[in-house]
Amino acid sequence: MSAYLAHPDGLRWRRSSRSVGMNNCVEAARLDPAHLAVRDSKDTARPPLRFSATAWTSFVTSLKRGG
Repeated sequence: MSAYLAHPDGLRWRRSSRSVGMNNCVEAARLDPAHLAVRDSKDTARPPLRFSATAWTSFVTSLKRGG
């Protein structure tokens, strides 16, 4: 399975509320209960990366702790 997705359609992309008016963001969309897609808001034409929900939660938790 590839870490990249081939331009998935119909996803609901979300970004941090702190990034209002900015285009230097990471956007995330739920693929299914166990996976999500992540992309760069500056270049939405590039294929997004696919992560397990567990890996993404660990990453975000680490960032919140200053890691």
